[in-house]
Amino acid sequence: MITLAEVKKNPYILEFIKQTENVLKKSGYTEHGLEHSALVADRARTIAKEIGLSSQEQELSAIAGFCHDMGNFLSRSHHNYLGAMLFYQVFNNDFSPEEISLIMQAITFHDKEDILPEHEDVELPSSISAIVILADKSDVRRSRVNSNNVDDIKKDIHDRVNYATEFSKLGINKKRKNISLTLKIDTNFVPVMEYFEIFTDRMIYCRKAARYLGYKFGLIINHFKLL
Repeated sequence: MITLAEVKKNPYILEFIKQTENVLKKSGYTEHGLEHSALVADRARTIAKEIGLSSQEQELSAIAGFCHDMGNFLSRSHHNYLGAMLFYQVFNNDFSPEEISLIMQAITFHDKEDILPEHEDVELPSSISAIVILADKSDVRRSRVNSNNVDDIKKDIHDRVNYATEFSKLGINKKRKNISLTLKIDTNFVPVMEYFEIFTDRMIYCRKAARYLGYKFGLIINHFKLL
């Protein structure tokens, strides 16, 4: 099995992520490039380590986290499926059938809108999939906003909410079996309700992912526990 460090050097993966960032930036989306990919990979590895998964599972989680969004340069719709197929095309000779299946599943399930929220009873396929969901959906921060023009930022709710987020941390408490996303949001820039307007489904998915891992998911905004 190759490592995340090797995946990060692969020219195809780097180009897929570069093209994804270019396409989504032009379409007005928040940052989906190397910064987001690296953050999700690091966060996925941390979660896997903190909950006691093996070193192999930690590596697979990090790799899936790094590659999860790279299918966007082909299409925003179904980018999760496209990303999984791209990963197979690049690395099908570098992993065992089980390993590559787990990574492909995690890339696919990170954005499975067809099972949320009305089909919460549908099971996730693995701990690695659950971990990538948590690592991805918890990435809200000012630096994801691609514009420096405040007037332009105010026109888009995703930009407004990310720009208003002054602090973001995903914490894991093994003793209490709790995974919490703690945010500090500038309510002079946006009301907290705007966060829920765009992130409710994502928080439901995080709750489902945490539950799969045997944990509860919590959301704390400006010192108030909301989930």
